[in-house]
Amino acid sequence: MNRQEILNKFTKEEDRLLVSKLLDKIEFTIKRNSVEYTDFLDMRQRQLLEKVLKEIKYTNYVAYGGYKTAERTIIILYPVKLEEVFKEERFDYNTILGVIRILLPNELKRMYSHRDYLGGIIKIGMNREKVGDIITSIDGADLIVLKDAEKYILRGLKELTRFSKAEFEEIQLAELKIEEPKTQKVNIIIPSMRIDSVVSEIIRTSRAKATDIIKEERVFVNHELITKGAKEVKTEDIITVRGKGRFKVGQIVNNTKKGNLILEIEKYC
Repeated sequence: MNRQEILNKFTKEEDRLLVSKLLDKIEFTIKRNSVEYTDFLDMRQRQLLEKVLKEIKYTNYVAYGGYKTAERTIIILYPVKLEEVFKEERFDYNTILGVIRILLPNELKRMYSHRDYLGGIIKIGMNREKVGDIITSIDGADLIVLKDAEKYILRGLKELTRFSKAEFEEIQLAELKIEEPKTQKVNIIIPSMRIDSVVSEIIRTSRAKATDIIKEERVFVNHELITKGAKEVKTEDIITVRGKGRFKVGQIVNNTKKGNLILEIEKYC
């Protein structure tokens, strides 16, 4: 399959551009015998590119975002000579990814949310694709970034009024503060375990709107993009609705008199 045949499969210009950049990096990896990598990808973009890699039978790659359960990841392409290094997990990801730690002063602790840090990134004119997960805590946040953009981002954030009293550190990936996410349990009533039914209830919208959200490619189950409302979910599945949050499917608690299901859901706070 040649390059044009691959690109012709995508109708959205943004997807064509994303795939085109991936193909360029594959070519660089082969010709230069070097490690190449993408910008940070959301789950839909990652799945799209991994589908292309599978179709062209390219296996020398790994998706990584700084820690095991990262939502935003980059795809790293490596030459044959480094196969063993990556398979044995000896590659130093700190050469590609950096971490900026922001430590807030006492008077601002607990006051800043993910939105505040992301807003700062946007305000300094940095593309979202250069920043991975933003891991927040009561003391501040760890920002996972592409190494080649780390200095620019750090300099820009230091100049923002909202962070004028904060302290900044450049740390290693091993120093990331990964905490167990907090969840809130709720029960929902659904006619079936179809994803459109579940999404409708967990984000409190109509079934028709839930169907639209699925068609807009905003729904993932266990990081897999879902495009059909008939998909059935099961206990322990993780549902992500872009813009609305993440949810874990629990047990069916009971049945109503009308035959509907009472399903336990854990919402990640």
